[in-house]
Amino acid sequence: MDNRVSEPGTSLMSEPSTPRRSRRLLRRVLVTALTGGLVAGAVLAVWPGLRSGTASPPAAGPRAHRAPVRAPAQAALALTAVTSGVPAALPALTALIGQQEQRVRAQPQDAKAWAVLGTAYVERGRRTAQAADFPRAERALQTSLQVVDEEQNLQALDGMAALALARRDFSEAKRYGEQAQELAPKRWSSYAPLIEAYNGLGDYESVGTALEKLMALKPAPAERPAVMAQAAAVYRSRGWREDAVAQLSDAAAAAGSPAQQAAYLSQLGELAFERGDAQDALRHYEEALRLDADQQAAPSGRARALAALGRPAEAVTAYRAALDRRADPRDALELGELYESLGRTAQARQSYDQVAELAKRETAGGVDDELVLGRYEADHGDAADAVERLRAEYDRQPGIEVADALGWALHRVGEDDEALRYATTATDGTKGGGLRSALYAYHRGAIEAALELEGPARRSLQEALRINPSFSPLWAPQARSALTALGEPEDVDVPG
Repeated sequence: MDNRVSEPGTSLMSEPSTPRRSRRLLRRVLVTALTGGLVAGAVLAVWPGLRSGTASPPAAGPRAHRAPVRAPAQAALALTAVTSGVPAALPALTALIGQQEQRVRAQPQDAKAWAVLGTAYVERGRRTAQAADFPRAERALQTSLQVVDEEQNLQALDGMAALALARRDFSEAKRYGEQAQELAPKRWSSYAPLIEAYNGLGDYESVGTALEKLMALKPAPAERPAVMAQAAAVYRSRGWREDAVAQLSDAAAAAGSPAQQAAYLSQLGELAFERGDAQDALRHYEEALRLDADQQAAPSGRARALAALGRPAEAVTAYRAALDRRADPRDALELGELYESLGRTAQARQSYDQVAELAKRETAGGVDDELVLGRYEADHGDAADAVERLRAEYDRQPGIEVADALGWALHRVGEDDEALRYATTATDGTKGGGLRSALYAYHRGAIEAALELEGPARRSLQEALRINPSFSPLWAPQARSALTALGEPEDVDVPG
């Protein structure tokens, strides 16, 4: 089922003279140049840090020092997690990376060691928002595929799918995920990356089919929490909040490690925030951080909850701490909007500038940041540039996140008729937009109000504030103001 409603468009790089599509091609050519020349017998010559043992890729993250780089027990825990597709603690990942670097130095023909090393780099880069780990991951995974090709190398295919998802390249994730599924159709972890890839591509029919196949499997007890968490993610995207909470609660209770439990608690925090219960969200985020101080989503989630609870000073401090630990452009954008809501325009401008800086850093690691840059440009920069970016992104990856962002960008440049088509896609369950998002409902309501569709606008804005009255310190007040401006519906005389 193809829910796209866009028209093909072109877009430009940050530099005005070069097409953005060319930038993507150039980025892939550069990455291929780094990886394509690797063969098992010569890899150490092009990766001198592994040959000498003195310049291995550095451990990322502020807490990496807490575990010895080659601690066998930590590495064993991370190996189990990485190869089975569940969260691993950051110190354990660091230990595993050190162990696998040592192994490939000694045995450069060990395809599994290269694949595990690459997958561990992916997970560490994702956990720490250090996109510099992604080219390292690609080199290691491509080396594994040079030793054992794709028709047999399940571990490397898993790693390549995970890398593509970390880079927001859903087409590549689908390609590698489908190859892995073909090799191991009864393995639960073959379905997890595919479901995420299909969702990012707006292929919700395939999401449902993959989930049905996943739920028909009989995973081992240790695998069940991850299966439940995957089901919860699909239920959330369909708007089935109670089912998602039930699955995640069971997953957290049955998790096999503190890192895994913390990941599921953090997702429960996200669900609580989305339904407007900031206090419950804060409780889940703080418990996640107690279990795993390096949990990647909880610090910014905690900051978001504090802002919703009317504790802006604490929220600012929490956002700054989150950015110090994990420099994510999405968090910088949220902090900028919090500053703007407080009237601190100079600090807001600094945070907005940081969005572009951090996105540039991620792009150097192969990450597709067009969505966050489009959102930033639509509200705080050049809305026409946002439209151009997001048209191209939607043409390539038509998920509901991009549909919402493109609709809003079109509204910001006054193209409201077209904007409503995308906003409807993002919010109408019959078109794939089953996620109950206060922000998406607000965007749709504002577009409808601009088109003088007062009844629909009133319903959309009421829905946004009913879902979560404090969904954003900047935009929730705008939703209330827009609703007030619409006034009460006129009484209609009914013939007697």
